[in-house]
Amino acid sequence: MAEAHCPASCGELLQGWILGGEKLVSCPINWYSYVSVEEGVPLGLERPRMRQMLERVLKHLDIVPEATGMLRIEYESTIPVGKGLASSTADIAATAQATARFYGHELSPETLAELCVAVEPTDSTLFSSLTLFDHQTAETQISLGWAPDLKLLLLESPDVVLTEDFHKRDRRAALLAREPLLAQAWKLLTTACEQHDPQRLGEAATLSAIASQDLLPKPGFSELHALADKGKIYGLNVAHSGSVAGLIYDDTLHDKDFIYDWIQRHQLDRFYPQVHEVSMAPGGVR
Repeated sequence: MAEAHCPASCGELLQGWILGGEKLVSCPINWYSYVSVEEGVPLGLERPRMRQMLERVLKHLDIVPEATGMLRIEYESTIPVGKGLASSTADIAATAQATARFYGHELSPETLAELCVAVEPTDSTLFSSLTLFDHQTAETQISLGWAPDLKLLLLESPDVVLTEDFHKRDRRAALLAREPLLAQAWKLLTTACEQHDPQRLGEAATLSAIASQDLLPKPGFSELHALADKGKIYGLNVAHSGSVAGLIYDDTLHDKDFIYDWIQRHQLDRFYPQVHEVSMAPGGVR
């Protein structure tokens, strides 16, 4: 048996038109998809595209395609599906690495990225530190050299957004219109990562969240944004192709009870009935 796991992402810290095209920086958190590959008859209980990725890795390793019928995939995941939490990326990336390990190989993050984008748009949770990533082609991979240890209140909406359908929409004009705002956010984020500055990171994420409102509005956004404006959190981030939002904070500096009270006073639990306390985590398939 060979195993691998990959983290979820609480939406993105940035996503938009950056450096000449649409790119993103994921926000890895401590929820995971765990995948094992072993010899055995497939059980048919796999998540979508796991088998497709296994077959792609067999081809990459020059292993006969018939081997797929002798390999069983099993998984365990704590990541909700269809919310913008990178569940699919976690599933297929962990499947790819577990398959390679079954045959005694280890896939680099760059190879994983190429394999994953060939299946679907992919998050930059594949990389150990925050990374600007072209999630559709894998042609841009700019490591920012920092894996922050910050807390988030993850606000989960019941709404489901199919990422693949979202990316089929014609969004180019809206993305280009927000390019100056994303340039500002990108500059803030690079400085934040150079200086390990969580305040600037939060400000960058908030700017990207504001830009995302034109494409996929989040309910209660002005009330959430006000928390950042008042300095009660570092910043606000969202799933740019999903329904979740994240409140980035430090539990030694910010009053978590105040944040919960704010959510209740402004009836934000109408839109986000589940609130999860999570932590940013290093990315990478381990």
